[in-house]
Amino acid sequence: MTRVESATAAPAKPVLVFDGDCGFCRRWIERWRGLTGDRVEYVPFQDAGLAVRFPEIPREQFTKSVVLIGVDGRAWAGAAAVFRTLAVAPGWGWVPGVFLRVPGGAAMTEAAYQFVARHRQFFSALTPRPSSFAATRWWFLRLVGVVYLIAFVSLWIQIGGLIGSHGIQPAAALMGTARQHFGGVNIWQWPTVCWFTASDGFLQALCGAGTVLALLVIVDVAALPALAVLWLLYLSLCTVGAVFFGFQWDALLLETGLLAALFAPGSRTMLWLLRWLLFRLMFSAGVVKLSSGDPLWRSLRTLTVHYETQPLPTWIGWWAHQLPAWFQRLSCGLMFGIEFAAPLLIFAPRRWRFASAGAMVLLMALIAATGNYCFFNLLTMVLCILLLDDAALPAWCRRFYRPRPAAALWRRGLLLPVALGLVVLSVPPLVGAFRVRVAWPSWLTVGAAWRSVNGYGLFANMTNPRYEIVIEGSADGAHWQAYEFRYKPGDPDRRPGFVAPHQPRLDWQMWFAALGRYQDNPWFLNLCVRLLQGEPAVLRLLAENPFPEQAPKLIRARLYEYHFTDPATRRVTGGWWRRELKGEYCPIISLRDAGP
Repeated sequence: MTRVESATAAPAKPVLVFDGDCGFCRRWIERWRGLTGDRVEYVPFQDAGLAVRFPEIPREQFTKSVVLIGVDGRAWAGAAAVFRTLAVAPGWGWVPGVFLRVPGGAAMTEAAYQFVARHRQFFSALTPRPSSFAATRWWFLRLVGVVYLIAFVSLWIQIGGLIGSHGIQPAAALMGTARQHFGGVNIWQWPTVCWFTASDGFLQALCGAGTVLALLVIVDVAALPALAVLWLLYLSLCTVGAVFFGFQWDALLLETGLLAALFAPGSRTMLWLLRWLLFRLMFSAGVVKLSSGDPLWRSLRTLTVHYETQPLPTWIGWWAHQLPAWFQRLSCGLMFGIEFAAPLLIFAPRRWRFASAGAMVLLMALIAATGNYCFFNLLTMVLCILLLDDAALPAWCRRFYRPRPAAALWRRGLLLPVALGLVVLSVPPLVGAFRVRVAWPSWLTVGAAWRSVNGYGLFANMTNPRYEIVIEGSADGAHWQAYEFRYKPGDPDRRPGFVAPHQPRLDWQMWFAALGRYQDNPWFLNLCVRLLQGEPAVLRLLAENPFPEQAPKLIRARLYEYHFTDPATRRVTGGWWRRELKGEYCPIISLRDAGP
């Protein structure tokens, strides 16, 4: 390292002098300026006033290397100047200690600096241009607000029938059980604000508050505190929502929402952590399919059955199911190519990142066209935006962005240890996708209840064939009428439709119930009881009530096997599905059988 002896007048803040005619130098100065902000003054040595400000430093010194003049009047050149400049940047104060105190470190780093300086043209070609992500971050946060808005409004119109006091699984009863289990309030293991109350009014207020806060994020008003409270509110509802909130997109929204709140101050550390989340999401999706050992995935035959067996198909999914087997296998192979290759390109240079984003957005769009996966596809696309930089955004996108003052030093300085902790916590879920058994320390899983560092991977094992539960009611035990759900398959002649990004949580849960027995799904019996009671909040979750005057006295559930029709059959019958009765799912029950 080189120190330039000088008794020059001390500046008010450090001044770094560089060669303003060198493109390589300017490129790195821009990077350092982004790290240090206005804590360091950057001046090209061609500046006419430089000789007046620092007359004791010969001009020849400025032409050889960068020079840093400190607030104590001392001047440093070469690598020493670089490291002492970086030491001023938030979170970089450790740099001089590592590189200057290691035996031989000063000599080695100075030699490296001089080597690079002599070969600037070569290293300039290897140095990527500095990228700005301010506008990209602005759009990302606004779109996260849009997803939160969708999630809260979607829940608001269902929450009474799902977990209200007269719903299928009342949250108030669940909180009472939690108090007994934990012996009182236990926020750490049961994180929810519903410890105060789980009344219908409070649950509705949580959804209303979430809607208002999401709108504030969208219009860029108090985005950071709004995002933090949104995360807390959604976590609270997921905790008391039990079986109706166990979906991966709920977990993904919680993890994205937490990182978005931490990203709001503008830290690149959080930018990379969000990219790490996108990598885990997409890469795990490919890994779980192969590690499960499912023969359909390994033979690339999955798409020959997937479109008709997925929870809520669309009419485009019906057409996709008709495609020839060779095309389905080719599509499955391309899907694996995207899920394994595109995530790796997240960490590649700029143009490769753009290709990664394009491939993943294309995959999400195709999935959204053929199936209803709520806000999952949209949220994944929003994460893909972070692979772009400001220069890649269309001009009209950049016009909407309004720069904001830099975040406070203490806020940005805290993010690095938080990020390191979150990365460590994300390792066990990622390893779990490989079906590898590891005895992790208990502290690595202690935050599982907070659902903000998760494992991902949908459809590890394919379900084939498709079963559907049809619930029927009767007033006399002889004549039975079916309850028609809003979105899940029921009437074979009804065309599969689009419902995403709204999530009909009961319809989705019925798909899972058909994979098992009613004895393993206590909520299903609760649903039957609410139908026997004619509960309006629950009936509003259905498409129609076949007993508008008086609730039925008896309820039963039958299990059918469903398959898509082919084009020839549909032309003749008009049906989109054909079904076959497989037997009883739940025996006949009455309110007397259900008990008090």
